[in-house]
Amino acid sequence: MCAVQAGFLGKRTLVVDKNNRPGAKILISGGGRCNYTNLHTTEQQFVSGNPHFCKSALSQWTVDDTINFFETYGISGQEKTLGQLFPESNKAKDIVGVFTQLCHDLDQILWLNAEVNAVQKLDDGQFSVKMVRDGRPVEAVFPKVVIASGGLPVHKLGATDFGLKLAKNYGLNVVKPAPALVPLTITGKDQAWYEQLSGSSIFCRVSNENISFEENILFTHWGLSGPAVLQISTYWRAGEEINLDLLPNQNIVQLIQQEKLVNPKKQLLNLLAGLYTRKFAEALSGRLPMSKNLASLSKVDLELIEQVIHHFIVKPAGDKGYDKAEVMRGGVDTAELSSKTLEARKVEGLFFGGECVDVTGWLGGYNFQWAWACGFVIAQNL
Repeated sequence: MCAVQAGFLGKRTLVVDKNNRPGAKILISGGGRCNYTNLHTTEQQFVSGNPHFCKSALSQWTVDDTINFFETYGISGQEKTLGQLFPESNKAKDIVGVFTQLCHDLDQILWLNAEVNAVQKLDDGQFSVKMVRDGRPVEAVFPKVVIASGGLPVHKLGATDFGLKLAKNYGLNVVKPAPALVPLTITGKDQAWYEQLSGSSIFCRVSNENISFEENILFTHWGLSGPAVLQISTYWRAGEEINLDLLPNQNIVQLIQQEKLVNPKKQLLNLLAGLYTRKFAEALSGRLPMSKNLASLSKVDLELIEQVIHHFIVKPAGDKGYDKAEVMRGGVDTAELSSKTLEARKVEGLFFGGECVDVTGWLGGYNFQWAWACGFVIAQNL
């Protein structure tokens, strides 16, 4: 996006990509379908040491700008759940194709199989960049340098800490990175319970002391995944508990009381099997008096049922790490950058954008919107 927007302004850029094809992270996003923005984007869907930092970029390049940009080049969006916008073709390669074609048309240079080893500031204010391209060393001088190297997730796609190391080399503070939008693991005596439910998915409200998300959760043989769990993982810290409301927007005790009036001999197991899958209802049998009929449930029973269904406490042991994470939280400290230009305050001509900055979006297209906005903003200031 930065190269394309710079091209529109008549500026020449060189894009250096260590992979053998461009946009590797784009191609796997959204299960290969690429939810390229979210209709509900505001600064509130981003986690950062400075929650206001992203406002400027997001106002300079809006969701409407993203939609219009892609429509201009043949991609119409279709809205899925919660404002997520996917290309009608459901093909992430079409998103990459827009950029590669525009880079070609605008005479922007793209080097694949190329890696930057060092960026040195020269006395005249320019940058000497040492690279290896197709196994051969190359050194060139540039007036401006843009670091859009992403975060640490998915090493097999070429993810490295290059951008973070470079920032530190120039004396910029880096907020400690960690996996985000990542599945959570359960160990110990509770793990077997999650294993037996592996593959089961239910709609749930997942919350901690600060925030809650209502989407599906997915049980796995090692713990919990699914959209709601990935969302809360960005806010979760080691040692904390999270709360699962297994029946959000309904009250299990009221449902029992209502059903008891018409079917008092109905077993609790059969009631819950109608609200969930039978597999999930049976999995709760070790925690609830499933064999009792509704009429015989005591006040203590009802309190227990209410606690388990609406306040199911989980204490994750950890997360699945960078190779299973969608994004990285943390990164180059926003205090080191101008929010209006994304230029490093201490190093004229050096810009940081996207995931390597301490701005992390929710699941659902927000991180792409941040990336497009960063590309646009930086291009205006090259």
